[in-house]
Amino acid sequence: MSAVFVTATGTDIGKTFVSCGLIRHARAIGRPVDAIKPVATGFDQRDPQGSDAGMLLTALARPVTSEELERVCPWRFSAPISPHLAAAHEQRPIDFAQLVEFCRTAISRARGLLLIEGIGGIMVPLDDRRTVLDLISLLRIPVLLVTGSYVGTLSHTFTGLEVLARRNIDIAVIAVNETPGSATSVEDTAKTLAHFAVPLDVVPLPRLAPDAPEHPAFAQILSLLSA
Repeated sequence: MSAVFVTATGTDIGKTFVSCGLIRHARAIGRPVDAIKPVATGFDQRDPQGSDAGMLLTALARPVTSEELERVCPWRFSAPISPHLAAAHEQRPIDFAQLVEFCRTAISRARGLLLIEGIGGIMVPLDDRRTVLDLISLLRIPVLLVTGSYVGTLSHTFTGLEVLARRNIDIAVIAVNETPGSATSVEDTAKTLAHFAVPLDVVPLPRLAPDAPEHPAFAQILSLLSA
């Protein structure tokens, strides 16, 4: 597959962490890869490198400049809240048609794998009528669903899978990102998800430090995205 939409069961689950890991692994094996994160909130102009878009650019070995930020993330808002609210606060509503066209253009121009990282979870509102799910539905590309190992993640993940299935959206793989301090392990969470989500592939991913060596789970996920 040439393009994958990276979404999650909620906010701060690990979409950017997983996306950056996949980018680094793809580059390490010589596979062409690119990434965009069309919409971002909580963007700090004083620390662009620390933003999700900045981390994607760093993983891609591209400079974190205004031009590059605009290329990968044109809708950036400062308030760390839902996109439709952040856009309203800044009186810069998200033009949904332009958002869809931006993503489609990126897909058409991509060489190799393109990761489109969403914002928040599957059902986060982008404007007064449309959510991230509506964007995924129109793009008609497979989904990489990132979830955690926190207590409650099973219900959140199964609900997300049900919502995606109702829109006939293909799910390429579920990545279970370890939640620090959880009462349950990432391995047990992944096993339970795999049991109930047959035949979907579920890959557990331990929480890693930014400077940690590459984990083989990224190779497994990338392989599944290539199938």
